[in-house]
Amino acid sequence: MKERKTWLYYALPILSLLLLAGGWLYISAAKPELFPSPAETWERLGKLIKRPLARVPLYTHIFDSLKRVVIAVAAASIMGVLLGLFMGVSKTFQATFGTLFEMIRPIPPIAWIPLITIWFGIGEFPKILIIFIGTLAIVVTNTYTGVKLVDPLMVYVGQVFHAGRMQMLFDIIFPAALPAIFGGIRMAIGVGWAIVLAAEMVGAASGVGFLIFRGNELRDLPLIFICMFIIGIIGALLSAVHPGWKGDCVRGIKRK
Repeated sequence: MKERKTWLYYALPILSLLLLAGGWLYISAAKPELFPSPAETWERLGKLIKRPLARVPLYTHIFDSLKRVVIAVAAASIMGVLLGLFMGVSKTFQATFGTLFEMIRPIPPIAWIPLITIWFGIGEFPKILIIFIGTLAIVVTNTYTGVKLVDPLMVYVGQVFHAGRMQMLFDIIFPAALPAIFGGIRMAIGVGWAIVLAAEMVGAASGVGFLIFRGNELRDLPLIFICMFIIGIIGALLSAVHPGWKGDCVRGIKRK
């Protein structure tokens, strides 16, 4: 019975892909003016590789989008973890910055695009800044939640050993909150990949979002489909990244 279930789990993904391919073939045959066929999409991919759009190779478009996400998420992770930690352990810090953060957090990152474009133009920095704004709140929220879920017994152990405030923060609370922190960073990577596509549709000269925008301008449906598949595949790979954390939550504390 167990072997049958294991076989089923391997078969179902293949079945879903076959159903997707079958649906694609059916719709493209019924509405060819709105839905390019798999053959047309594959042929357009070959042309895109041989004759790059805007004289930029396809892999460079993908690399530029990923580079923007990596830079923005790295900066958001550093600042977000620090803000989340201090908001979680300090009532004063929470009262000072928590309210301001809760006011800014619900604003969608796309809503910042007009302002950031006016302030900073359409260069590389505005795109990274938009992704940073959209991912910072995720890391802060997950870090803050992780701190609040730390077992009080661990904190009590630190108090028994007379750990200082900073030692308590970085030797007990921070390691215990790492699973939630890593979960937030993982989520931020996926969200950042979605945001960069919107950011690249405004004044970009490269990137997957730029390709989709150009495909829309040219009414090039196969190009749009190619980019959608690239977005989906890379997004799935990024979501598969799962930085696990195993280790002692209380470490390096010496009795004074």
